[in-house]
Amino acid sequence: MRAGALQERVAFDEPTGTTDSFGGTTEAWTERHVCAAQWLYGKGDESVQAAREAGRKAYKIRVRQCAAMRAVTEGYRMRDVRRSTVWNVVEINAITDRAFVHVTVEGPQP
Repeated sequence: MRAGALQERVAFDEPTGTTDSFGGTTEAWTERHVCAAQWLYGKGDESVQAAREAGRKAYKIRVRQCAAMRAVTEGYRMRDVRRSTVWNVVEINAITDRAFVHVTVEGPQP
């Protein structure tokens, strides 16, 4: 991969909802990791194809491998820092490539 391909900035947020005194939950998100990323446009794998056929937008994102990125799970959300859009993390592939993690996201959320 050529230098400079990771030109986008994304942040990964962990769900950290709280419970009030009446037993209701409040949705909250805590930023856990900010990094450079590359949006991978193309046909994609089965999950990307299925999302597109169902009318949802799904993309793959490439980010550098690190301990913080390996802690990200499917319950997290991803924010595109430059465009202020929020995406649901659907799939994490941290084992295919030693240098990068490939993340499948759907959205953007309203």
